[in-house]
Amino acid sequence: MPLARPVLSASLLVLLATCAGAAPGLQAAEVGGISFDAPAGWTSTPKPMRSANYTIPAVADDSQDGELAVFYFGPGQGGGVEANVRRWLGQFVNADGSPMTADAAERSEEEVNGLRVTVLDVSGTYLFKPFPMAPRATPMPGYRMLAAIVQGPDAPIFFKLTAPARTAAAAEGDFRKVIGSLSK
Repeated sequence: MPLARPVLSASLLVLLATCAGAAPGLQAAEVGGISFDAPAGWTSTPKPMRSANYTIPAVADDSQDGELAVFYFGPGQGGGVEANVRRWLGQFVNADGSPMTADAAERSEEEVNGLRVTVLDVSGTYLFKPFPMAPRATPMPGYRMLAAIVQGPDAPIFFKLTAPARTAAAAEGDFRKVIGSLSK
């Protein structure tokens, strides 16, 4: 009878990578063949369907913490850049309730350590859903999303930070450091 092979969850791999040692003040992680460093001030909070997840402490006067969710679905899964940009824009509306358009968002294409990265910055009312197929969204005015789609070795890796606008602004530098730390 063959021996069973142990299976490590993505959350356990992130935990092991965190213990492996990043630079001081950072948590090392690996998702989909891509390594990155997350700020030590962000708490790793594993959630189902996410390769990594971090809680970002709210700044003064914000009632909600922020969150950075990292997704990796594997080869042929998760959709392409344009489909995800459209979906993410659809998760926000303007203050008057009108749909968010690409013109209202900031988008850039970057190369980080040989990896192609699309970065999106959106502000408005976030239509929060506790799970993807939830029938209703909870409108959360005054939110911001900083997101990145990284072309990994075999499939995209998605980084999505959502938070009240002040918390997102305070976390933006750290988010940019996470993206800047990406490596194969």
